[in-house]
Amino acid sequence: MKPFLILQLRPETEASDDEFQAILNKSGLAERDTVRIRLDQETLPADLDLDVFSGVIVGGGPGCVSDAPEKKTEIEARIEHQVLGLMPDITERDIPFLGCCYGIGILGHHLGRVVSKDQYSEDVGTSDCTLTEDGRNDPLLAGLPEQFLAFVGHKEAVQRLPEGCTHLVSSPTCPYQMIRFGQNVYATQFHPEADSDGFEVRINIYKHRGYFPPEDADKLIEMCRAADVHAPEKVLRNFVDRYAAG
Repeated sequence: MKPFLILQLRPETEASDDEFQAILNKSGLAERDTVRIRLDQETLPADLDLDVFSGVIVGGGPGCVSDAPEKKTEIEARIEHQVLGLMPDITERDIPFLGCCYGIGILGHHLGRVVSKDQYSEDVGTSDCTLTEDGRNDPLLAGLPEQFLAFVGHKEAVQRLPEGCTHLVSSPTCPYQMIRFGQNVYATQFHPEADSDGFEVRINIYKHRGYFPPEDADKLIEMCRAADVHAPEKVLRNFVDRYAAG
């Protein structure tokens, strides 16, 4: 099996390590089956060849593609530039890609600059997701119930479906929870890798980043721990199972 390229954007080591382990656990991948690159610490190789990978998985992060350049930290701007630099090759050649949370922002921005904070932000917690008709027939959603809970927390969102995309999952608070471009390029607004333990880590790390009032952290942790969130991880498993053959 060719390895999967996992690109991580979180500059906090605890959050990055926890996310990486969650991706491994939920996808069924072993660490030896991946090439992990923390884009906050290193740059992509100039000669990076996507053909040597089974697929690309992009994790979440605190950056927002819709922010004005002057509002982005140097690290956020560098990460965004690197990931966006891969998208023309990925979309033109329909390379297997799964973008999680920040990944849907990257895909939507690349395809039509349709990401903003105008509508559809979601507080940290769970979202009531529903498969669309196309979603019910998509291989990455095989085995998921028609309705399921997923962990979310984002300030920006896709405002309209980009041209060439298929709408797969919706929710009342954010219509574009999962989309597909072509046949192999996927992105989710929700976090397919997240569970209550992982979200507790993120709540504690990001409680001063404007997602929620810091004094609400304990209440949010309690709410996440009480939530029954298991279905979304199947997306990661299905992605790996589908593309592991290369």
